[in-house]
Amino acid sequence: MRHFGHISPAARKGLFHREPAEFDAGSPAGMLSAALGATLYSPATRPRLADDVIKQAGRGVVSMVLCLEDSIDDSEVTDAEENLVRQFADLAARGVEVPLLFIRVREPEQITDLVNRLGGSAGLLSGFVLPKFTEERGVPFMEALTKAETARRQRLFAMPVLESPELLHLESRGATLQGIARTVDRYRDRVLALRLGVTDFCSAYGLRRAPDMTAYDVQLVAAVIADVVNVLGRADGTGFTITGPVWEYFRLQERMFKPQLRRSPFLEGRAEELRTELIEHDLDGLLREIELDRANGLLGKTCIHPSHVAPVHALSVVSHEEFSDAQDILRPERGGGGVMRSAYTNKMNEVKPHRAWAERTLRRAEVFGVAKEDVGFVDLLAAGLAE
Repeated sequence: MRHFGHISPAARKGLFHREPAEFDAGSPAGMLSAALGATLYSPATRPRLADDVIKQAGRGVVSMVLCLEDSIDDSEVTDAEENLVRQFADLAARGVEVPLLFIRVREPEQITDLVNRLGGSAGLLSGFVLPKFTEERGVPFMEALTKAETARRQRLFAMPVLESPELLHLESRGATLQGIARTVDRYRDRVLALRLGVTDFCSAYGLRRAPDMTAYDVQLVAAVIADVVNVLGRADGTGFTITGPVWEYFRLQERMFKPQLRRSPFLEGRAEELRTELIEHDLDGLLREIELDRANGLLGKTCIHPSHVAPVHALSVVSHEEFSDAQDILRPERGGGGVMRSAYTNKMNEVKPHRAWAERTLRRAEVFGVAKEDVGFVDLLAAGLAE
């Protein structure tokens, strides 16, 4: 699979200076963690879940979480587990390419139980999402994952969700973060990414951000994100990929703007008009939050509606200017440091301070591609919405 793989090769050629690379569930963990993109959540109770997975793969989704936790009622868990077993068997029988698939469980015992019940179709599973992760709760989850992995002789990844009250509360945050850090470092090879549960953070104080506000406008939440990145997102080799929080609003429907986007493959003269249309349909908050995610060290995003996927992926593509700067900074002859004017002549690139940024940018460029000089967000959004 690849990002923008659902559009034609000719369309990709027109958009990208360097096209997104191909990857699959067996690719190196570092590549997969950068490639997660918009991870689409779906309740495990959906009766046509296999059809949904295939449909979303055809729309450019490369990672999905099938949820047994907060998205379903407590009374539905048993039926949802049985449904997952049926739907995975259906997918396996069809023999089609599927996104990276993860199951969000409630308890550690579900990991080994589900892997056993899935049987041969567990080969379609990339791992598990672990809720309310702390050191105390996390170790049993990771032990269960290791046990299931050994039994199946199959690589299985964990994506812990950082959402517990202990992490939010100031008096316990430092100790909780240190405990999480010890746990994920111990199981570093199995931890694909860390996910932020901002909805649970807000819930602890009876808060809910409006559609014109980002998570970073809610100071309690912004403080937690900053501390999580500070401890767990460092660029010195000890950090992990941390994904952006969920965007809750989806009044926007793809069909509301897809016909306009299709009028011209390059949208000449339409960019500002389309931006206005998108803002009017509540997408402005999402776009600002995606930009702030990246500015604050996050990559990828939890999504609960398909209409969020294309904007996340379009804004994840590396611009030609970013790529040019990153390449200049990482040239071998620059190893000793120094300062130079950028090729775009609008900034100074400092080799040593900007090296970590450049390395991260090139990792993102590998999986999301590099846009051509004259290709912008709206062009990429239009391509991402193509069927």
